[in-house]
Amino acid sequence: MIVDSTALPEQVVADVVTSAFRSAGQRCSALRLLLLQEEIADNVIDMLAGAMDLLVVGDPADPRTDVGPVIDRAAYNRLMAYRAEQRPHIAKTIDVPAAGLFVPPTLIRLKSPDALTQEWFGPILHVATWPAGKLAETIDRVNARGYGLTMGLHSRIARAGELAEARAKVGNLYVNRSMIGAVVGSQPFGGEGLSGTGPKAGGPHYLSRFCVERLTSTDTTSAGGNATLLSLDEAG
Repeated sequence: MIVDSTALPEQVVADVVTSAFRSAGQRCSALRLLLLQEEIADNVIDMLAGAMDLLVVGDPADPRTDVGPVIDRAAYNRLMAYRAEQRPHIAKTIDVPAAGLFVPPTLIRLKSPDALTQEWFGPILHVATWPAGKLAETIDRVNARGYGLTMGLHSRIARAGELAEARAKVGNLYVNRSMIGAVVGSQPFGGEGLSGTGPKAGGPHYLSRFCVERLTSTDTTSAGGNATLLSLDEAG
């Protein structure tokens, strides 16, 4: 998600929390990298840290819960090992229940978006900054990572949205909203590059993906002899 200085910080923080931490960050479209314009970065990060303090981590069957456990022990071990490696760069994290596969929602500060080289499938959000006037170049740097499922943009400048739409190499671009929760039928969902190819889920060609096409081709001229033998009526 790319955020410029015209964005409404309160809306940005609400959409970041939803996109990065809901479903324990295990949605395919979950937010992994937050890119803030330099001038607003510190303020947004402070607000985001405060919002993270309000997250309720626990049993997903409880309606009060915001963040549940990750899917299995292997995912838990992988994510926790990565958090341990990144400990010097953790800008914010919160406490979680001791029992269960609960990975603490975590904010990791990066010096550059290029430092994120792979996807971490859990409630771990990376944040970096970009300079004013370099939106196109920032989008190009994200494109260069090779992933093309979703991109978010928060800006109150219409031209910024048009630029992102024209330049972003992603299947779904979300402007001034969260990056999860595509509505089937009105927001067909799918990606490109390292994030998949082909018909989108919920799109006009989705049904054909569940069909099997079969074909039989017979060359009747290769039978030889009396062609009338090919007719059951005449043969009787």
